[in-house]
Amino acid sequence: MTDGRKLKVGVLGCGPISQAAHFDACRKAANTELYAICDVAEDLVARMQAVHEPAVAYTEYERMLADPMVELVVIGIADQYHVPMALKALEAGKHVLIEKPLGVSIEECEMLQRQVERSGLVLQVGNMKRFDPGITYAREFIAGEMGEMLALKAWYCDSTYRYTMTDNVMPVIRQSVHARKPGGNPKQNKQRYYMLTHGSHLVDTARFLGGEIVSVRARHVQKFGAYCWFVEAEFASGALGHLDLTVAVRMDWHEGFEVYGEHGSVTAKTYNPWLFKASDVEVFSVKDGVYRRPLGADAHFYKLQLQSLAETILDGAPVRGATVEDGMAAMRAMAAIARSVESGEKVVLSEVYGEI
Repeated sequence: MTDGRKLKVGVLGCGPISQAAHFDACRKAANTELYAICDVAEDLVARMQAVHEPAVAYTEYERMLADPMVELVVIGIADQYHVPMALKALEAGKHVLIEKPLGVSIEECEMLQRQVERSGLVLQVGNMKRFDPGITYAREFIAGEMGEMLALKAWYCDSTYRYTMTDNVMPVIRQSVHARKPGGNPKQNKQRYYMLTHGSHLVDTARFLGGEIVSVRARHVQKFGAYCWFVEAEFASGALGHLDLTVAVRMDWHEGFEVYGEHGSVTAKTYNPWLFKASDVEVFSVKDGVYRRPLGADAHFYKLQLQSLAETILDGAPVRGATVEDGMAAMRAMAAIARSVESGEKVVLSEVYGEI
């Protein structure tokens, strides 16, 4: 850490994700300071200012961007605003942590990617599961000891009982009638909304562990208010993948993965993220014939994500989180899944454009 200096962070959006994750992460990370918050809803800003005590609070994004003390902007607002607000932050010379998904269309994300490259600034996508200590351990084993990958299976199954549980562990979320919302109702199209919200996690985890996905073939079924995607994936390495996205299963939260390789294997159970509990990961290596399991004591993924990004900005440490290129690749994968569901055919990611 550079002389103990803390990165000054401005959070855009005082809604649910900031209240549940980003404000707390800014305050708990060892190398960041929650310097500013911003939202158009004055009542929400006043309440969050009283609770989290940032140095300054704004109701106009342009004023926060004009503040020379703000070094990093965390964008925690509706998906449809991600790219436009990130572009403004980059133009103002600010580094960016943008909530997943990167955007809502391939074209706007490509535009953002070009701006990131021109700016020389750091933009990281909020795929915080990359900072789950269990998943990190699995990736290190896959890269360093497992050898060639044969296959990867991953599943992300939201539960009908998630809010019964998360209401007990998450802070009480404050709402405002003055909050700005996108035109129409993005949540009305559940098939698209669930893919963007949950599929972005599943796809990124699969890429984080298995490498680039080059093509997909997907099927989708909707019954009794539940949505299920089964996706056959092909990785650039030649390994096969199977992804299961189901919202919502009539059981407890069900998430995890299995990886089969040349010199070992990995199995994992991942918990609801609001428990801040590391995935239970078990690796087997033929080198010593032993199963190993890491503890992962510190599993505040949002804090670890922000802390790592601050190390990159302040100290020049390597980027560990999802880059704009990772965000683009996840967008292409989700768009390809949607196209494959429509056509029933295999879809090559590099040929996909448009919205999810």
